[in-house]
Amino acid sequence: MTELEKGPLGQRRGRGARERILSASQQLFREQGINRTGMDHLCAVAQVSKRTAYQHFTNKDELVAEYLRRFDPDVMPGVFDRTDLTPRERLLAAFEIPASMPLCPYIAAAVELHDPQHPASQYARDYKTAIAARLTETAREAGATDPEQLGEQLALLIDGASVRTRVLDSESFPTAAAIAAVLIDNAIPASSPQQPSDDRGTTGSAPVPVGGQ
Repeated sequence: MTELEKGPLGQRRGRGARERILSASQQLFREQGINRTGMDHLCAVAQVSKRTAYQHFTNKDELVAEYLRRFDPDVMPGVFDRTDLTPRERLLAAFEIPASMPLCPYIAAAVELHDPQHPASQYARDYKTAIAARLTETAREAGATDPEQLGEQLALLIDGASVRTRVLDSESFPTAAAIAAVLIDNAIPASSPQQPSDDRGTTGSAPVPVGGQ
């Protein structure tokens, strides 16, 4: 017998329905867009009824917001939580994004929805603010004289590279990383202990998978 679970309103349904809905949303929203993905199609792919879908999510807007939350809930831990890299190396590792990575889902959602009050647009803003905050925190650890400015500059570079990669269908992150290296070195005083030695290279790190970008 199929194991069942209770939903937020007490209704019973097949176990794993919520995960199937979210998995289908991650596939369809990225492949064909949020607005072009109807709930009927999404439910068919997730193998759930629309009634079950609305037991888990009040409406499609709520589902879209949760879809974004699932991409990178901890804000790039594969970069910012690494203890084997210096702060400067972590800043540069944020630009080590595979060329095959699709357009940042947060940018894509905000542009497609075109509604700053939409729950997903609000979450996209929160995520982008969190990215800038983590870059700022790391810039401060690296000894930057103005970590807030450097954090915003690097956040802008990341987003610009993501969009340019998608529009031109070519790798823009290597160029963005080179610009970032100049910005970082100009922002960190020469006497800072975080400055790399001459024999360490540009980043001193291996490529890191980055969530959300």
